[in-house]
Amino acid sequence: MDRPLRLISSNPLDQLARTLEALLVVASAPLPLEELAAAADDDPERVETALGLLRGPYREGRSGFVLERVAGGYAFRAAREAAEACGRLFERPVQRGLSQAALETLAIVAYLGPCTRPEIARIRGVAADSAVAGLVERGLIAEAGRSDEPGGAVRYRTTPLFERVFGLESLSELPRLDDVGTGAAEIRDRLQTVAERRSA
Repeated sequence: MDRPLRLISSNPLDQLARTLEALLVVASAPLPLEELAAAADDDPERVETALGLLRGPYREGRSGFVLERVAGGYAFRAAREAAEACGRLFERPVQRGLSQAALETLAIVAYLGPCTRPEIARIRGVAADSAVAGLVERGLIAEAGRSDEPGGAVRYRTTPLFERVFGLESLSELPRLDDVGTGAAEIRDRLQTVAERRSA
């Protein structure tokens, strides 16, 4: 005997979670809560609740992607177990691919920026032109205006991609530099702890 067709009622919050899932998949950068709410045409509190529903299935060890709060917004990233395969498919600007000079320069900009090439060179004790150019090319730092000094050297700051690569919601999550010197090696070591924490 044929059973009567039953309509399955769909929870509106589940529908919202699916919409958010689609928005995060097509986004090229982390999306802040307000932007997600505007795109979904829904209340920010409901959006936050729906994001909570997505965190369950999209967490480390359960899926190929992980939903994370990073760079001031929400984004999907590849699960750690898939990182090696993703690295073979795409050349990614991850911290492991940075030279010591680039990592020192990046750390100085992260902790002390916006700062200029001459300021970076004074801290490192060597010219920073090549390291700065490489970091700009990778999208990890960007121009942030000019200094007030004569000649107006270009200032550099970190980008949202830097926060995303290092798994930071904002620069305030960097380890504090209290009681540590401001030499390049000390600053680099602090940034390295961020990279190690992200890959642990």
